[in-house]
Amino acid sequence: MDAHRPTIMAKNGAVTSPHYLASQAGIKILQNGGNAIHAAIAIASTLSVVYPHMNGLGGDNFWLIYNQNEKELKGLNASGRAGGKASIPYYKERGFLKIPERGGLSANTVPGALSGWVEAYHYAEEAMDQSFSWEKLLEDAIDYAENGFPITDSQIKMADQFLNEEYISRLREKHFNNFYSIFLSPIEKKKAIGALFFQKDLATTLRKIASDKGYSFYHGELAEKMVNALHEEDGVLQLDDFSNHRADWISPLSVNYRGLDAYNLPPNTQGIASLSILNILNQFNLSEMSAQDPDYYHLIVEATKLAFRDRDEWVTDQNEIIPPTEKLLSPTYAQELAKSIGLDKATKLQTKLDPKGDTVWFGVVDKWGNAVSMIQSIYHEYGSTVVPKDTGILLQNRGCFFSLDPDHINSLKSGKRTFHTLNPAMLFKNGRPYLVYGTMGGEGQPQTQAALVTKIVDYGYDVQAAIEAPRWLYGRTWGAESNSLKVENRINPSALKGLLEKGHEIEKVDAFSDMMGHAGIIKIDSRGVKFAGADPRSDGQALGY
Repeated sequence: MDAHRPTIMAKNGAVTSPHYLASQAGIKILQNGGNAIHAAIAIASTLSVVYPHMNGLGGDNFWLIYNQNEKELKGLNASGRAGGKASIPYYKERGFLKIPERGGLSANTVPGALSGWVEAYHYAEEAMDQSFSWEKLLEDAIDYAENGFPITDSQIKMADQFLNEEYISRLREKHFNNFYSIFLSPIEKKKAIGALFFQKDLATTLRKIASDKGYSFYHGELAEKMVNALHEEDGVLQLDDFSNHRADWISPLSVNYRGLDAYNLPPNTQGIASLSILNILNQFNLSEMSAQDPDYYHLIVEATKLAFRDRDEWVTDQNEIIPPTEKLLSPTYAQELAKSIGLDKATKLQTKLDPKGDTVWFGVVDKWGNAVSMIQSIYHEYGSTVVPKDTGILLQNRGCFFSLDPDHINSLKSGKRTFHTLNPAMLFKNGRPYLVYGTMGGEGQPQTQAALVTKIVDYGYDVQAAIEAPRWLYGRTWGAESNSLKVENRINPSALKGLLEKGHEIEKVDAFSDMMGHAGIIKIDSRGVKFAGADPRSDGQALGY
C-alpha cells in the first residue's frame, strides 16, 4: 500500500509524536546527547502545552522503557489514586448515582504525570548512568507556554465542540470561568489556524517545576493551590493524597505473536486486552487472506469482543483484585477463544463501549538502543475543566470512570487506582525492541495496536503505510444505545460488503478520521536503522538523525 507521507529513516535516534513541536523538542534532546528517557520527558512536557485538550500536568501517564545496558524492559505506572475522602457514600449523600464527568467532583484522583517524568528521569541518571539537565528538558514547554505557539485545526475543533456542549452555561458561575478564559476564549476570539496561543500561568508553573523537580507539585505551593480549588467544589483530594503519591515500577506482560514477543502493561491498564487480541489472532494464519479481505477485519473485531469481555471482568487496581493473567494470556486459552469465533457471523458485545478519552502516545529510540513507548492523558477532552487559580494546570477527570456500584469491579474506593484505557506497547525480536508503537483513542487503542502489528508482521507493510491504512473502530458513538463497527470510507468496497453480510452493523466515517486515534511506530531493524512514522490524522511528525 502506498502512503501519503514517507517513512523517516535514521541511523542514530528517532522520535514520533502527535504534534510536530513536541517531536522537534525530543529530537533536539537526542542530538544534544540525551537518551530516550530524556527525550521522552521533553516530548511529554511540550505536549502538555501544545496539546492541552488531550493531556497535561493534571493527568496521568504510563511508560514502557527498554534499558539497552541492562537488556531489560520495565514498566512505569504514573497514574493517580483516589483521594482520601473519596467513597461511594460521599457521592451518594450528595445525590449522585454516578460520578460527574466535569467539575471538582470528577477530579478525584491525584495527577500522576509529573511523578512519571521525575521517576523516569532519576532512573535514567542512576540505572543508565546518563546525565542531562532537568531544566533543559522543560525549556521548549516553558517557551511555548510563555511566548505562544500556533494553534492547529485539532485544537480549534475540540474547542468548538466544547463550546457547543449544553452544560457550558451551567458551569460558567463555578470553576468554569478560569478554564474558559485560558483555553476557550482565545480560540473563540481568534478562530484562525496559526493564531498564537499563550498559557502564562502554566509557564510560571513549569519554571517552578524546572527549579524543584516537581517538589512543589506534590508537597508545596502547587499542591495547596490544587487542593484549595477542589475544596471550593466539595472535592475529595487533600494535601496528604498529593504528598503520599508515588509512581510505581511494574513488570510488563507479554505474549508470543508469530515468534515475536509483544509487551504491554498489566492492570490497572487495559494492556491485557491488547495482548489478548494478538494472542487470539496468533491462532489464525492471516497470510492466507489479504489485508483487504472481510475475514481479516472480522477476525480482529471478533477477537476484540472476546478480549474486552475478559478485560471488563478483571481489569482494575491489582491491589484490589489480582487477575489470572497467566491463564488469560496463555496459548491454550487463546486457542479456546479462537475456536469460538465463527467466520460467517458477527457476535454482539453487550457492554456499551465508552467512546470518550483524549490522549497522546509517542515513542523514542536513541543511538544506544534505549527505547520508550509512552502514553499520557487527562481522560475526556479538557479533563475536568478545573484549572486552579494562577497555575494553568488543567486537572484530569479520570476518576469519573469509577463506578458508584459497590459490587462493580471498578467501584470507587479511597486510595484505589481506576481502570485505565492507556497502554503503551512494544514488540521484540530476538530479545530486543523491534516495534515501538501505540495510539491514542480510548477503547480504540487495542484495536489499532492489532491493526499496526498485523499490517507490518503479517503483510509486510512499511511503517507509514501501516499507520495510514484504512482503520476501523468497534464501539459506541456518543448518544447511541449500541455498539457499531465504524470504518473509514476508504475501506475496500468488497470488504465492506462482506462485513455487512456477516452481520456487522456498519457506520462509515470520513477518511483519516480523528475518531480512529493518532498512531505512531518506530521500527528498528537488525542493523539498528530506525524507521519512524506519524499519523496524518494528528498534527504529528516523525523525525530522525
